[in-house]
Amino acid sequence: MVSANIAAVPGVSPVPAIRPSVKLPAWLEVAKPRLIPLLLASTLGGMAVSGEGWLDASTIFCTLVGGALASAAAGVLNCLWEQDLDGRMQRTSRRALPSGRLAQRQAFGLAIALTVLSVVVLVLGVNALAASLALLGLCSYVLLYTALLKPRTRQNIVVGGVAGAIPPLVGAAAATGHLGWASWWLFALIMVWTPAHFWSLALLLKEDYRSVGIPMLPVVKGVVVTTRAIWHYSIATVVLSLLGIWAVPGGEILYGLLVLPFNGRLLQLAASLRQEPTDPQRAKAMFRWSIFYLFGICLLLLMAHSPQAALVSWQGITPALLGLPTLGG
Repeated sequence: MVSANIAAVPGVSPVPAIRPSVKLPAWLEVAKPRLIPLLLASTLGGMAVSGEGWLDASTIFCTLVGGALASAAAGVLNCLWEQDLDGRMQRTSRRALPSGRLAQRQAFGLAIALTVLSVVVLVLGVNALAASLALLGLCSYVLLYTALLKPRTRQNIVVGGVAGAIPPLVGAAAATGHLGWASWWLFALIMVWTPAHFWSLALLLKEDYRSVGIPMLPVVKGVVVTTRAIWHYSIATVVLSLLGIWAVPGGEILYGLLVLPFNGRLLQLAASLRQEPTDPQRAKAMFRWSIFYLFGICLLLLMAHSPQAALVSWQGITPALLGLPTLGG
């Protein structure tokens, strides 16, 4: 869903060096707006693999707006829950709530308003299933990951990553009213992508996590074990990504060819990090590429879903691969 599993969410956390120089208003900062675009991209990816034709503009608009509102609500609730923890970490002590720039009552009211608006938009503009899944993503991020798993187990992101993997299900529900196997494939892909993405950031922030007793993998097991785990999850991500060939009938050749360089670069960076586990630049490069990677996968799914993709695949690429003449040739 739209949860925020993207770092703040289990999955997409902003790294200090990537922070914008412009300070956001307190009410906007707690909504974690930088986490939302990737969640919406995967929502569109879920629509693309639904097997249906393109939706009307109003349904797409309501799905994205409702998803963004639910994600923002999850971000605010995350900030409320971790206010004391943020105040003890140097990296987060100046955030809106621990610094006093935003009152708890105001933040809670904002979270409730965002949640209600999300439900209203999705129920009236899309369907009840999409609204329910968005709420499930919100709850899994705040309750499952933030409250239950994050402070207790080094596998927090492995299980808690479910929150950031729900948006494709929201997209599929909006497109068809049900969840097909292709939407569950994209859900699974994001689940296995999340640990490698998040742990590469955790390598950069391990001292912050250690200072407040959060059992992230680099803190508990060290950087060598963490980079080995990143390598293994990267391999799993690549393998699972290739199954997307069957999720985009008509555009499978286009998707299959274009996904190869994305996968090659992911494996290259993961292998490089494993060779030099203590190099922060390699961890940062892995983290940044992992974000670009998931954006790229979603873009490829959208491209492969377009009517032109089938034309390119079967009237252009396929004959060329077989040594046959192409249209117009």
